[in-house]
Amino acid sequence: MFRIRTMNKISPRGLELFPRDKYEVAGGLPNPHAILVRSADLHSVELPDTVEVIARAGAGVNNIPLGDCTNRGVVVFNTPGGNANAVKELAIAALLFSSRKILEGITWVSSLADRADEVPDLVEREKSRFEGPELRGKTLGVVGLGSIGVMVANDAAALGMDVIGYDPYISVDAAWDLSRHVQRADTLEGLLAKSDYVTLHIPLGDTTRGLLDAEKIRFMKKGARIINLARGGLVNEADIIGALEAEKLAVYVTDFPSAELLACKKTICIPHLGASTPEAEDNCAVMAARQLMDFLESGAIRNSVNFPRCKLDQRAPFRLLVANRNIPNMVGQITTILAGAGINITDLINHHRDEYAYNIIDTEQAIPPVILARLRVVDGIIRVRTIERDTVLF
Repeated sequence: MFRIRTMNKISPRGLELFPRDKYEVAGGLPNPHAILVRSADLHSVELPDTVEVIARAGAGVNNIPLGDCTNRGVVVFNTPGGNANAVKELAIAALLFSSRKILEGITWVSSLADRADEVPDLVEREKSRFEGPELRGKTLGVVGLGSIGVMVANDAAALGMDVIGYDPYISVDAAWDLSRHVQRADTLEGLLAKSDYVTLHIPLGDTTRGLLDAEKIRFMKKGARIINLARGGLVNEADIIGALEAEKLAVYVTDFPSAELLACKKTICIPHLGASTPEAEDNCAVMAARQLMDFLESGAIRNSVNFPRCKLDQRAPFRLLVANRNIPNMVGQITTILAGAGINITDLINHHRDEYAYNIIDTEQAIPPVILARLRVVDGIIRVRTIERDTVLF
């Protein structure tokens, strides 16, 4: 029986996928094999040694202690694309209300409730205060062409915008999905210089923190608009506010409010609504549940943010799973130990990602506990577990 500890309210559409005869799923379960989380902060949570995997029902993993998990061999999944349509729709809305002063106009009209018969005349007289440019024919720069960025780029092109995309790490799948009308920028600076609007769709990390700062903003057109529904830390807020006050930028729209941004009249702050749709919550929960089950039952890894994608069809009764540091002769040491115990390997796959690797090894014989113990003390091996058809041994 697998134990899954939930750390947030998870959509029933995902939870109902776990077979009750194989899984126990609840909040606060002791010694869980897996953790299913949305936005709960795990940095201050002590993870039991029994935890093999964490699934984040969403794209960002800032709430997960990724470095510690990786060092312990805990695989961390996210659900890229599960909330992509929800964020894309908000990005399109942000383009519209950053151009036309729709929000200001609605607020002003609401203030006229007690003006009775004056309202029509007031509206006609004052409506020019809220005018703004159309999107058609303007240039949108999309920074990051993952699931969300591609959808935003394609829909903006369909609205008649000239779209430029920048992503030096674009995947083959994303490239296939991208509209042929989207132009490719060779550099971020080149994209910024051409764009009337810039929208960010990249993860937050050491290389992207404060990506848009005063140095980058100086490349932008006067009066450009920035939309950031990805992560607040992607921009230098002080530099953004300075550029708004100097009228270098016209508007900054963000899903990550702060006191400083709220004090600036040229910002539009949204209360982190990017993925807040029932459809997105359902999609992410379903993806997370399926990835957890696939990993726990077969050892397969997909959509991990810290270990390589790895999958092998199981054609032998026993399976050995090994997470290790990506150093020379690891596979050789593992296979030598198995061979010395007379264990025949029927199939094997080894993939690595940066400093870490993952092995799926199918065998005809069960691996005795003494051999598993020998594997666990090999320098560089982080975690070992075995799977038998229909039975999992931790």
